[in-house]
Amino acid sequence: METSFLAAVNVSILAMAVIFTVLTVLIFTIQGLVKLIPYQAPPPAPSRRQTASSAGDDQDNHAAVITAVLAMHMGKSPNEFRIVNISQR
Repeated sequence: METSFLAAVNVSILAMAVIFTVLTVLIFTIQGLVKLIPYQAPPPAPSRRQTASSAGDDQDNHAAVITAVLAMHMGKSPNEFRIVNISQR
């Protein structure tokens, strides 16, 4: 019984030594990579907010496109009617 206990202790010590050796190698590898390839922060993403003037321009563009499509569909001149309200759903 004494030999099996000593064998278990030896295996445990060997396993812990292997684990800590691998962890130490990983730590030094990561530190070396950090020094060789420094981290560069990605550029900030452009904000997607629209100002009031650009939102108005977009609505004007949408109204112009809708007017042109309706005029072509109805076979009339775009000057014959006017789109007053556009609501988004």
